[in-house]
Amino acid sequence: MCRKLLIALLPLTALAGCKTVGPNFAAPVAPAGSYAGTFQSGKAPVAIPGQGPQARWWEVFGSTELNGLVDKALAGNQSLEASRQTLTRSLEYVKAVAGKSQPQVNGQAQVNHQQINLSNFGLSGGALGFGNPEFTLFSLGGGVSYDLDLFGGQKRANEKALAEAETQLRETEAAHLTIAGRVVLQVLTIAALNDRIATQQALVDEDLRNVKLTDAKRRGGDGTMVEVLSAQGELAADQAGLPQLEQARAEARNLLAILLGVAPSELGETTLSVSSLRLPQEVPVTLPSELVHKRPDILASEARLHAATAAIGVAEARLYPSITLGASFTQSAKSPDDLFSPSNTAFSLLGGLTAPIFDGGTRKAEKRAAEAEARAAAARYRQTVLEAFGQTSDLLAALANDARAVSLRGESLGIAERSLHLSRRSFQVGNSGVLQVLDASRTAQQARLGMLDARSRQFIDVARLYLATAGGWTEPATAPK
Repeated sequence: MCRKLLIALLPLTALAGCKTVGPNFAAPVAPAGSYAGTFQSGKAPVAIPGQGPQARWWEVFGSTELNGLVDKALAGNQSLEASRQTLTRSLEYVKAVAGKSQPQVNGQAQVNHQQINLSNFGLSGGALGFGNPEFTLFSLGGGVSYDLDLFGGQKRANEKALAEAETQLRETEAAHLTIAGRVVLQVLTIAALNDRIATQQALVDEDLRNVKLTDAKRRGGDGTMVEVLSAQGELAADQAGLPQLEQARAEARNLLAILLGVAPSELGETTLSVSSLRLPQEVPVTLPSELVHKRPDILASEARLHAATAAIGVAEARLYPSITLGASFTQSAKSPDDLFSPSNTAFSLLGGLTAPIFDGGTRKAEKRAAEAEARAAAARYRQTVLEAFGQTSDLLAALANDARAVSLRGESLGIAERSLHLSRRSFQVGNSGVLQVLDASRTAQQARLGMLDARSRQFIDVARLYLATAGGWTEPATAPK
Protein backbone atom coordinates (compact mmCIF):
# COMPACT_ATOMS: atom_id res chain seq x y z
CA MET A 1 0.00 0.00 0.00
CA CYS A 2 2.78 2.40 0.93
CA ARG A 3 4.68 1.47 -2.18
CA LYS A 4 1.64 2.24 -4.36
CA LEU A 5 1.20 5.63 -2.70
CA LEU A 6 4.83 6.56 -3.24
CA ILE A 7 4.59 5.56 -6.90
CA ALA A 8 1.50 7.75 -7.25
CA LEU A 9 3.33 10.75 -5.74
CA LEU A 10 6.44 10.47 -7.89
CA PRO A 11 5.01 12.47 -10.83
CA LEU A 12 4.10 15.26 -8.38
CA THR A 13 7.59 15.43 -6.90
CA ALA A 14 9.03 15.64 -10.41
CA LEU A 15 7.03 18.85 -10.90
CA ALA A 16 8.55 20.51 -7.85
CA GLY A 17 10.46 23.63 -8.81
CA CYS A 18 9.65 23.17 -12.49
CA LYS A 19 8.53 26.81 -12.84
CA THR A 20 9.09 30.02 -10.95
CA VAL A 21 6.41 32.51 -11.82
CA GLY A 22 6.81 36.26 -11.75
CA PRO A 23 9.42 38.52 -13.35
CA ASN A 24 13.13 38.07 -12.65
CA PHE A 25 14.73 41.17 -11.19
CA ALA A 26 17.29 43.09 -13.22
CA ALA A 27 19.16 46.07 -11.85
CA PRO A 28 17.52 49.23 -13.22
CA VAL A 29 19.23 51.45 -15.70
CA ALA A 30 20.03 54.76 -14.04
CA PRO A 31 18.40 57.84 -15.56
CA ALA A 32 20.48 59.40 -18.31
CA GLY A 33 22.21 62.63 -17.45
CA SER A 34 24.92 64.04 -15.28
CA TYR A 35 25.67 66.88 -12.92
CA ALA A 36 24.92 70.40 -14.05
CA GLY A 37 27.99 72.26 -15.27
CA THR A 38 31.49 70.88 -15.47
CA PHE A 39 34.43 70.34 -13.15
CA GLN A 40 36.22 73.66 -13.56
CA SER A 41 39.58 74.64 -12.19
CA GLY A 42 39.76 77.79 -10.17
CA LYS A 43 40.41 79.01 -6.67
CA ALA A 44 40.70 76.32 -4.02
CA PRO A 45 38.95 74.19 -3.11
CA VAL A 46 38.26 72.67 -6.51
CA ALA A 47 36.19 69.60 -7.36
CA ILE A 48 38.14 66.72 -8.87
CA PRO A 49 36.18 63.99 -10.69
CA GLY A 50 37.09 60.51 -9.52
CA GLN A 51 36.03 57.76 -7.15
CA GLY A 52 34.72 60.05 -4.48
CA PRO A 53 35.95 60.92 -0.98
CA GLN A 54 37.91 58.72 1.37
CA ALA A 55 36.09 56.57 3.89
CA ARG A 56 36.67 58.90 6.86
CA TRP A 57 36.22 62.03 4.78
CA TRP A 58 35.79 64.33 7.78
CA GLU A 59 39.50 63.90 8.62
CA VAL A 60 40.40 66.26 5.75
CA PHE A 61 39.49 69.18 8.04
CA GLY A 62 42.52 68.36 10.21
CA SER A 63 40.81 68.46 13.62
CA THR A 64 41.33 65.69 16.17
CA GLU A 65 38.44 67.13 18.19
CA LEU A 66 36.10 66.83 15.22
CA ASN A 67 37.31 63.29 14.49
CA GLY A 68 36.69 62.25 18.08
CA LEU A 69 33.18 63.67 18.08
CA VAL A 70 32.27 61.78 14.89
CA ASP A 71 33.65 58.53 16.32
CA LYS A 72 31.68 59.07 19.51
CA ALA A 73 28.49 59.64 17.54
CA LEU A 74 28.96 56.52 15.43
CA ALA A 75 29.39 54.52 18.63
CA GLY A 76 26.69 56.12 20.76
CA ASN A 77 23.93 57.57 18.58
CA GLN A 78 20.65 55.93 19.56
CA SER A 79 18.97 56.28 16.17
CA LEU A 80 21.95 54.53 14.62
CA GLU A 81 21.75 51.76 17.21
CA ALA A 82 18.05 51.32 16.43
CA SER A 83 18.93 50.99 12.75
CA ARG A 84 21.53 48.32 13.53
CA GLN A 85 19.04 46.33 15.58
CA THR A 86 16.45 46.65 12.82
CA LEU A 87 19.02 45.20 10.44
CA THR A 88 19.57 42.28 12.81
CA ARG A 89 15.82 41.71 12.88
CA SER A 90 15.68 41.74 9.07
CA LEU A 91 18.47 39.17 8.82
CA GLU A 92 16.71 36.88 11.28
CA TYR A 93 13.50 37.24 9.29
CA VAL A 94 15.37 36.06 6.18
CA LYS A 95 16.26 32.88 8.05
CA ALA A 96 12.67 32.48 9.22
CA VAL A 97 11.30 32.75 5.68
CA ALA A 98 13.99 30.45 4.29
CA GLY A 99 13.06 27.83 6.90
CA LYS A 100 9.64 27.46 5.31
CA SER A 101 11.33 26.04 2.19
CA GLN A 102 12.56 23.04 4.19
CA PRO A 103 10.56 20.01 5.32
CA GLN A 104 8.60 20.80 8.45
CA VAL A 105 9.11 18.10 11.10
CA ASN A 106 7.10 17.97 14.34
CA GLY A 107 7.09 15.57 17.25
CA GLN A 108 4.48 14.85 19.88
CA ALA A 109 4.01 12.82 23.04
CA GLN A 110 0.72 12.34 24.83
CA VAL A 111 -0.84 10.55 27.79
CA ASN A 112 -4.63 10.19 27.44
CA HIS A 113 -6.95 8.63 30.01
CA GLN A 114 -10.33 7.69 28.50
CA GLN A 115 -13.61 6.10 29.45
CA ILE A 116 -15.59 4.40 26.66
CA ASN A 117 -19.33 4.95 26.59
CA LEU A 118 -20.60 1.54 25.48
CA SER A 119 -24.08 2.88 24.85
CA ASN A 120 -22.67 4.61 21.76
CA PHE A 121 -22.12 1.14 20.36
CA GLY A 122 -25.57 -0.22 21.37
CA LEU A 123 -24.17 -1.99 24.44
CA SER A 124 -24.84 -1.55 28.13
CA GLY A 125 -22.01 -2.04 30.57
CA GLY A 126 -24.52 -2.52 33.41
CA ALA A 127 -26.31 -5.36 31.59
CA LEU A 128 -22.99 -7.12 31.07
CA GLY A 129 -22.11 -6.87 34.70
CA PHE A 130 -19.51 -4.07 34.49
CA GLY A 131 -19.51 -0.34 33.96
CA ASN A 132 -18.10 1.64 31.08
CA PRO A 133 -14.43 0.60 30.79
CA GLU A 134 -11.57 3.04 31.44
CA PHE A 135 -8.00 2.89 30.14
CA THR A 136 -4.88 5.03 29.73
CA LEU A 137 -3.22 5.37 26.33
CA PHE A 138 0.40 6.43 25.87
CA SER A 139 1.44 7.69 22.45
CA LEU A 140 4.65 8.94 20.91
CA GLY A 141 5.22 10.04 17.33
CA GLY A 142 5.74 12.79 14.83
CA GLY A 143 5.09 14.00 11.36
CA VAL A 144 6.74 15.66 8.40
CA SER A 145 5.26 17.86 5.69
CA TYR A 146 6.80 19.46 2.64
CA ASP A 147 5.40 22.03 0.22
CA LEU A 148 6.65 21.22 -3.28
CA ASP A 149 6.58 24.95 -4.15
CA LEU A 150 5.34 23.94 -7.57
CA PHE A 151 5.32 27.46 -9.04
CA GLY A 152 8.10 29.03 -6.99
CA GLY A 153 5.99 31.11 -4.62
CA GLN A 154 8.23 30.24 -1.67
CA LYS A 155 11.32 30.92 -3.74
CA ARG A 156 10.00 34.39 -4.53
CA ALA A 157 9.16 34.91 -0.85
CA ASN A 158 12.77 34.09 0.03
CA GLU A 159 13.95 36.51 -2.65
CA LYS A 160 11.65 39.22 -1.31
CA ALA A 161 12.91 38.73 2.27
CA LEU A 162 16.52 38.97 1.09
CA ALA A 163 15.80 42.17 -0.83
CA GLU A 164 14.07 43.67 2.21
CA ALA A 165 17.08 42.78 4.35
CA GLU A 166 19.36 44.44 1.80
CA THR A 167 17.14 47.52 1.94
CA GLN A 168 17.66 47.72 5.69
CA LEU A 169 21.39 47.14 5.26
CA ARG A 170 21.61 50.10 2.88
CA GLU A 171 19.46 52.21 5.19
CA THR A 172 21.84 51.40 8.05
CA GLU A 173 24.76 52.48 5.86
CA ALA A 174 22.86 55.66 5.04
CA ALA A 175 22.25 56.22 8.74
CA HIS A 176 26.00 55.98 9.43
CA LEU A 177 26.71 58.46 6.67
CA THR A 178 23.93 60.80 7.79
CA ILE A 179 24.97 60.80 11.45
CA ALA A 180 28.62 61.45 10.56
CA GLY A 181 27.57 64.26 8.24
CA ARG A 182 25.22 65.85 10.75
CA VAL A 183 27.92 65.82 13.43
CA VAL A 184 30.41 67.47 11.07
CA LEU A 185 27.90 70.11 10.01
CA GLN A 186 26.91 70.76 13.62
CA VAL A 187 30.51 71.13 14.73
CA LEU A 188 31.17 73.53 11.84
CA THR A 189 28.08 75.50 12.84
CA ILE A 190 29.30 75.74 16.43
CA ALA A 191 32.77 76.78 15.25
CA ALA A 192 31.22 79.51 13.10
CA LEU A 193 29.09 80.70 16.01
CA ASN A 194 32.15 80.74 18.30
CA ASP A 195 33.92 82.98 15.80
CA ARG A 196 30.88 85.16 15.24
CA ILE A 197 30.36 85.66 18.98
CA ALA A 198 34.03 86.57 19.35
CA THR A 199 33.75 89.01 16.44
CA GLN A 200 30.55 90.48 17.85
CA GLN A 201 32.21 90.90 21.24
CA ALA A 202 35.13 92.64 19.55
CA LEU A 203 32.61 94.93 17.89
CA VAL A 204 31.07 95.72 21.30
CA ASP A 205 34.53 96.42 22.72
CA GLU A 206 35.18 98.78 19.81
CA ASP A 207 31.84 100.49 20.49
CA LEU A 208 32.81 100.96 24.15
CA ARG A 209 36.04 102.65 23.09
CA ASN A 210 34.09 104.88 20.72
CA VAL A 211 31.68 105.87 23.51
CA LYS A 212 34.57 106.80 25.77
CA LEU A 213 36.26 108.70 22.94
CA THR A 214 33.21 110.76 22.01
CA ASP A 215 32.38 111.46 25.64
CA ALA A 216 35.92 112.61 26.33
CA LYS A 217 35.84 114.93 23.31
CA ARG A 218 32.48 116.33 24.39
CA ARG A 219 33.79 117.10 27.86
CA GLY A 220 36.87 118.66 26.30
CA GLY A 221 34.68 120.97 24.26
CA ASP A 222 35.55 119.46 20.85
CA GLY A 223 32.55 117.14 20.52
CA THR A 224 28.79 117.17 20.79
CA MET A 225 26.17 115.18 22.65
CA VAL A 226 24.85 113.97 19.29
CA GLU A 227 28.13 112.14 18.69
CA VAL A 228 27.99 110.58 22.16
CA LEU A 229 24.42 109.41 21.68
CA SER A 230 25.28 108.01 18.24
CA ALA A 231 28.13 105.96 19.72
CA GLN A 232 25.94 104.78 22.59
CA GLY A 233 23.21 103.73 20.15
CA GLU A 234 25.62 101.59 18.16
CA LEU A 235 26.91 100.02 21.38
CA ALA A 236 23.38 99.10 22.49
CA ALA A 237 22.51 97.65 19.08
CA ASP A 238 25.63 95.48 18.98
CA GLN A 239 25.16 94.31 22.57
CA ALA A 240 21.60 93.26 21.71
CA GLY A 241 22.95 90.89 19.05
CA LEU A 242 24.97 88.82 21.53
CA PRO A 243 22.10 87.01 23.35
CA GLN A 244 20.68 85.79 20.04
CA LEU A 245 24.05 84.36 19.03
CA GLU A 246 24.51 82.76 22.45
CA GLN A 247 21.10 81.12 22.15
CA ALA A 248 21.93 79.79 18.71
CA ARG A 249 25.17 78.29 20.04
CA ALA A 250 23.39 76.71 23.00
CA GLU A 251 20.84 75.09 20.69
CA ALA A 252 23.61 73.86 18.37
CA ARG A 253 25.48 72.33 21.31
CA ASN A 254 22.34 70.61 22.58
CA LEU A 255 21.68 69.11 19.15
CA LEU A 256 25.28 67.92 18.95
CA ALA A 257 24.89 66.19 22.32
CA ILE A 258 21.79 64.40 21.05
CA LEU A 259 23.70 63.24 17.97
CA LEU A 260 26.45 61.88 20.22
CA GLY A 261 23.92 60.00 22.33
CA VAL A 262 24.65 61.92 25.56
CA ALA A 263 22.81 64.44 27.70
CA PRO A 264 23.65 68.11 26.94
CA SER A 265 25.30 68.44 30.36
CA GLU A 266 27.76 65.68 29.40
CA LEU A 267 28.94 67.27 26.16
CA GLY A 268 31.91 69.21 27.48
CA GLU A 269 33.60 72.18 25.85
CA THR A 270 33.46 72.81 22.12
CA THR A 271 36.06 75.50 21.52
CA LEU A 272 36.66 74.94 17.82
CA SER A 273 36.91 77.94 15.54
CA VAL A 274 36.77 78.07 11.76
CA SER A 275 40.34 79.34 11.68
CA SER A 276 41.51 76.19 13.48
CA LEU A 277 40.18 73.97 10.68
CA ARG A 278 41.90 73.12 7.43
CA LEU A 279 40.09 73.67 4.15
CA PRO A 280 40.99 70.96 1.60
CA GLN A 281 42.47 72.19 -1.65
CA GLU A 282 40.76 69.48 -3.69
CA VAL A 283 37.44 67.71 -3.18
CA PRO A 284 37.14 64.35 -4.99
CA VAL A 285 33.65 63.93 -6.42
CA THR A 286 32.19 60.59 -7.48
CA LEU A 287 31.27 60.40 -11.15
CA PRO A 288 27.53 60.09 -11.91
CA SER A 289 27.97 56.58 -13.35
CA GLU A 290 29.51 55.45 -10.05
CA LEU A 291 27.29 57.46 -7.72
CA VAL A 292 24.33 55.15 -8.37
CA HIS A 293 26.43 52.23 -7.11
CA LYS A 294 27.76 53.98 -4.00
CA ARG A 295 25.15 56.18 -2.37
CA PRO A 296 23.29 54.11 0.24
CA ASP A 297 19.96 55.83 -0.39
CA ILE A 298 20.14 54.88 -4.09
CA LEU A 299 21.13 51.31 -3.25
CA ALA A 300 18.28 51.11 -0.73
CA SER A 301 15.83 52.32 -3.37
CA GLU A 302 17.13 49.68 -5.78
CA ALA A 303 16.68 46.97 -3.13
CA ARG A 304 13.09 48.12 -2.52
CA LEU A 305 12.47 47.73 -6.25
CA HIS A 306 13.91 44.21 -6.05
CA ALA A 307 11.57 43.34 -3.16
CA ALA A 308 8.57 44.76 -5.02
CA THR A 309 9.49 42.72 -8.12
CA ALA A 310 9.73 39.52 -6.09
CA ALA A 311 6.35 40.28 -4.50
CA ILE A 312 4.76 39.95 -7.95
CA GLY A 313 5.96 36.34 -8.08
CA VAL A 314 4.61 35.68 -4.59
CA ALA A 315 1.19 37.00 -5.60
CA GLU A 316 1.17 35.18 -8.95
CA ALA A 317 2.06 31.82 -7.38
CA ARG A 318 -1.11 32.03 -5.30
CA LEU A 319 -3.11 31.83 -8.55
CA TYR A 320 -1.93 28.27 -9.14
CA PRO A 321 -2.33 24.94 -7.32
CA SER A 322 -0.09 23.97 -4.43
CA ILE A 323 0.96 20.42 -3.55
CA THR A 324 1.96 19.26 -0.09
CA LEU A 325 3.49 15.90 0.81
CA GLY A 326 3.29 14.56 4.33
CA ALA A 327 3.85 11.58 6.54
CA SER A 328 3.17 10.74 10.17
CA PHE A 329 4.36 7.99 12.52
CA THR A 330 2.82 7.06 15.87
CA GLN A 331 3.53 4.48 18.58
CA SER A 332 0.57 3.92 20.93
CA ALA A 333 0.16 1.52 23.88
CA LYS A 334 -1.71 1.19 27.13
CA SER A 335 1.58 0.73 28.98
CA PRO A 336 4.84 2.67 28.58
CA ASP A 337 6.67 -0.67 28.50
CA ASP A 338 4.82 -1.66 25.32
CA LEU A 339 5.20 1.71 23.64
CA PHE A 340 7.91 0.60 21.22
CA SER A 341 6.45 -2.76 20.35
CA PRO A 342 6.11 -3.26 16.54
CA SER A 343 2.50 -4.26 17.02
CA ASN A 344 1.68 -0.76 18.32
CA THR A 345 3.01 1.11 15.26
CA ALA A 346 0.85 3.27 13.03
CA PHE A 347 1.83 5.54 10.13
CA SER A 348 0.32 7.49 7.28
CA LEU A 349 1.50 9.00 3.99
CA LEU A 350 -0.37 11.73 2.20
CA GLY A 351 -0.22 13.95 -0.83
CA GLY A 352 -2.53 16.91 -1.00
CA LEU A 353 -3.38 19.36 -3.76
CA THR A 354 -5.03 22.73 -3.15
CA ALA A 355 -6.17 24.87 -6.04
CA PRO A 356 -8.09 28.14 -6.10
CA ILE A 357 -11.45 27.88 -7.83
CA PHE A 358 -13.32 31.05 -6.91
CA ASP A 359 -12.20 33.84 -4.58
CA GLY A 360 -14.09 36.81 -5.99
CA GLY A 361 -11.03 38.04 -7.90
CA THR A 362 -8.94 38.55 -4.76
CA ARG A 363 -5.76 36.85 -5.95
CA LYS A 364 -5.77 38.53 -9.36
CA ALA A 365 -6.30 41.90 -7.71
CA GLU A 366 -3.38 41.21 -5.35
CA LYS A 367 -1.15 40.43 -8.33
CA ARG A 368 -2.18 43.65 -10.10
CA ALA A 369 -1.53 45.58 -6.88
CA ALA A 370 1.97 44.03 -6.63
CA GLU A 371 2.68 45.04 -10.23
CA ALA A 372 1.58 48.61 -9.51
CA GLU A 373 3.80 48.72 -6.43
CA ALA A 374 6.76 47.56 -8.53
CA ARG A 375 6.13 50.36 -11.03
CA ALA A 376 5.92 52.84 -8.16
CA ALA A 377 9.21 51.50 -6.71
CA ALA A 378 10.85 51.95 -10.12
CA ALA A 379 9.65 55.56 -10.27
CA ARG A 380 10.90 56.20 -6.73
CA TYR A 381 14.30 54.78 -7.70
CA ARG A 382 14.59 57.12 -10.66
CA GLN A 383 13.51 60.04 -8.47
CA THR A 384 16.15 59.17 -5.85
CA VAL A 385 18.87 59.14 -8.51
CA LEU A 386 17.72 62.47 -9.99
CA GLU A 387 17.66 64.07 -6.53
CA ALA A 388 21.19 62.80 -5.87
CA PHE A 389 22.38 64.31 -9.15
CA GLY A 390 20.59 67.58 -8.33
CA GLN A 391 22.04 67.74 -4.82
CA THR A 392 25.56 67.17 -6.10
CA SER A 393 25.06 69.74 -8.85
CA ASP A 394 23.92 72.33 -6.30
CA LEU A 395 27.01 71.77 -4.18
CA LEU A 396 29.40 71.82 -7.12
CA ALA A 397 27.99 75.24 -7.99
CA ALA A 398 28.24 76.29 -4.34
CA LEU A 399 31.91 75.26 -4.26
CA ALA A 400 32.76 77.71 -7.03
CA ASN A 401 30.47 80.48 -5.80
CA ASP A 402 31.73 80.20 -2.22
CA ALA A 403 35.32 80.60 -3.41
CA ARG A 404 34.32 83.74 -5.29
CA ALA A 405 32.41 85.06 -2.29
CA VAL A 406 35.38 84.54 0.04
CA SER A 407 37.65 86.31 -2.44
CA LEU A 408 35.30 89.28 -2.80
CA ARG A 409 34.68 89.47 0.95
CA GLY A 410 38.42 89.48 1.48
CA GLU A 411 38.81 92.43 -0.86
CA SER A 412 35.96 94.25 0.88
CA LEU A 413 37.50 93.62 4.30
CA GLY A 414 40.88 94.87 3.12
CA ILE A 415 39.35 98.11 1.82
CA ALA A 416 37.29 98.64 5.00
CA GLU A 417 40.25 98.10 7.31
CA ARG A 418 42.40 100.50 5.29
CA SER A 419 39.60 103.08 5.37
CA LEU A 420 39.34 102.71 9.15
CA HIS A 421 43.08 103.16 9.55
CA LEU A 422 43.05 106.36 7.46
CA SER A 423 39.97 107.70 9.29
CA ARG A 424 41.67 107.27 12.64
CA ARG A 425 44.80 109.04 11.45
CA SER A 426 42.72 111.86 9.99
CA PHE A 427 40.81 112.20 13.26
CA GLN A 428 44.03 112.28 15.28
CA VAL A 429 45.37 115.25 13.29
CA GLY A 430 42.02 117.04 13.39
CA ASN A 431 41.07 116.67 9.72
CA SER A 432 37.85 114.75 10.36
CA GLY A 433 35.23 114.27 13.02
CA VAL A 434 34.50 111.34 15.28
CA LEU A 435 31.41 110.32 13.33
CA GLN A 436 33.60 109.53 10.34
CA VAL A 437 35.68 107.22 12.54
CA LEU A 438 32.53 105.58 13.89
CA ASP A 439 31.21 104.97 10.39
CA ALA A 440 34.54 103.50 9.24
CA SER A 441 34.71 101.31 12.33
CA ARG A 442 31.17 100.05 11.74
CA THR A 443 31.95 99.29 8.10
CA ALA A 444 35.10 97.37 9.03
CA GLN A 445 33.35 95.27 11.66
CA GLN A 446 30.51 94.41 9.29
CA ALA A 447 33.08 93.45 6.67
CA ARG A 448 34.73 91.11 9.20
CA LEU A 449 31.37 89.49 9.95
CA GLY A 450 30.68 89.11 6.23
CA MET A 451 34.06 87.48 5.70
CA LEU A 452 33.44 85.13 8.61
CA ASP A 453 30.05 84.13 7.23
CA ALA A 454 31.46 83.49 3.76
CA ARG A 455 34.32 81.42 5.15
CA SER A 456 31.98 79.39 7.37
CA ARG A 457 29.60 78.75 4.49
CA GLN A 458 32.55 77.53 2.41
CA PHE A 459 33.48 74.92 5.03
CA ILE A 460 29.87 73.80 5.41
CA ASP A 461 29.31 73.44 1.67
CA VAL A 462 32.52 71.44 1.30
CA ALA A 463 31.29 69.09 4.04
CA ARG A 464 27.90 68.80 2.35
CA LEU A 465 29.58 67.93 -0.95
CA TYR A 466 31.62 65.22 0.75
CA LEU A 467 28.40 63.97 2.30
CA ALA A 468 26.53 63.96 -1.01
CA THR A 469 29.11 61.73 -2.71
CA ALA A 470 30.45 59.72 0.27
CA GLY A 471 28.51 56.56 -0.49
CA GLY A 472 31.47 54.42 0.55
CA TRP A 473 31.92 55.68 4.11
CA THR A 474 33.22 52.17 4.84
CA GLU A 475 34.18 49.30 2.60
CA PRO A 476 31.11 48.43 0.48
CA ALA A 477 28.90 46.10 2.48
CA THR A 478 27.90 42.69 1.16
CA ALA A 479 24.21 42.23 0.62
CA PRO A 480 22.52 39.44 2.62
CA LYS A 481 22.55 36.00 1.01
